[in-house]
Amino acid sequence: MMLVVDVVKGIQTQTAECLLIGELTCPRMVVVLNKIDLLPPNKRQSAIEKMTKRLHKTLETTRFKECPVIAVAAKPGGPEAPDTDEPQGLPQLIELLKKQTYLPQRDPAGDLLMAVDHCFSIRGQGTVMTGTILQGSLAINDTVEIPALKVTKKIKSVQMFRKPVSGAMQGDRVGVCVTQFDPKLLERGVVCTQGSLHTFYAAVISVRKIGYFKGSLATRAKFHITMGHETVMAKVTFFGLPPVVASESPAETKAPPSLPCSLETPFTCDRQYLYQDEYVTGQGESSSGPDPEQWALLEFERPVTCPSLCLVIGSKLDRDINANACRLAFQGRLLQGFEDKSYAETALPHLHIYKTKHKEGQVERVSDDYTVIGRNLFKKETNLQLFVGLKVTLSTGESGVIEGGFGQSGKFKIRIQEGLHPETKQLLSSTSKKKGKGGSKSSPGNEEESKADSQPVGIHLHFKRYIFDPHKKMVQS
Repeated sequence: MMLVVDVVKGIQTQTAECLLIGELTCPRMVVVLNKIDLLPPNKRQSAIEKMTKRLHKTLETTRFKECPVIAVAAKPGGPEAPDTDEPQGLPQLIELLKKQTYLPQRDPAGDLLMAVDHCFSIRGQGTVMTGTILQGSLAINDTVEIPALKVTKKIKSVQMFRKPVSGAMQGDRVGVCVTQFDPKLLERGVVCTQGSLHTFYAAVISVRKIGYFKGSLATRAKFHITMGHETVMAKVTFFGLPPVVASESPAETKAPPSLPCSLETPFTCDRQYLYQDEYVTGQGESSSGPDPEQWALLEFERPVTCPSLCLVIGSKLDRDINANACRLAFQGRLLQGFEDKSYAETALPHLHIYKTKHKEGQVERVSDDYTVIGRNLFKKETNLQLFVGLKVTLSTGESGVIEGGFGQSGKFKIRIQEGLHPETKQLLSSTSKKKGKGGSKSSPGNEEESKADSQPVGIHLHFKRYIFDPHKKMVQS
């Protein structure tokens, strides 16, 4: 990777974003300080050294620590200047690039994936698609697919640097000729082995926030999602592992991994996941530790065609580029895609993401030693049949089950299997007696005592609801 930096302006928003993308995609980098002709000759060398020092300090915490920095003036005087002035530093840059260049290992095996950057027709020959083979290989007479259009074509001929060849492999720059294809249908895109790429309407990804992004990552917010060779808007839902409960053994209560779901521990729909209003940063009491393991559901505004396990970058590209703020928000890997257009009905109900719910009410009165009447837990219009059978706990310690409604005002019956404690019956009895004396006058001191004694017995209902459950059922562990 070659990162070009304006020596006068230094690192700008787009420079930092390119650096972040480089960290995710490239093993090596060369920094080029351009426009050194704009510096005063008597201060040029000191300014270059100062900027080089600043860049090395910036790169200390990245994978490009101690990468080479070279100063050039690619076009002295700017684009409008005459070509009389010779470029400065370009021979040295070429030599540096030669030293940094290495031969990558190429593998012709596997499915073909070719990035197409131009498509045009040649009269009497057919349509030529030019691009780079990212993986696999191709040969004359192979059948390839253009997945964005759902069409397949047979390769008529192949050229590399204007010379006919019988085939090409990973890393080669080629022109592929096919017949009976309108070049206007494909300006940029991908060509692949038939059936090797899939088109997704939604996807689950591992997710990790990019540290330079300012602000929170909120669920239901929309982000620009770059995956494969496309960028599309998507609504994001964040979720993570359920909290560890105190009853679990020490071996089960260890903190979750700091990194997002890795390829060694893939995402699975068999797990239970906790819905999050936003991406959670840090963990532990100080919240300064590494981020816990998290995932995100992406729901695309239009379908996306991409390879499995591809890199995913979420951005806020609608932010002002001059605001000096990073627009890259998070990154991750594609773990599971949903190809059905009706994924919300067919696939999402199998994704067990839940919200925890907590309702509070009060005991109004006692029916008998095993039954109490509750209030203020539900609204008048609530369908109480949905809650029948759910467990509740009283603030005095008893556990019970909701048996059904009582009257038409939202009140309900609770069955206490083990029976009410004597202290609870006495408390509820004294509370009802004090209600009956509501009309009598008392001193301020007595009013305070009465208020303390008449605190109602609370009812607590805890349950969870799966956000994609079409029946909206309440579930208790």
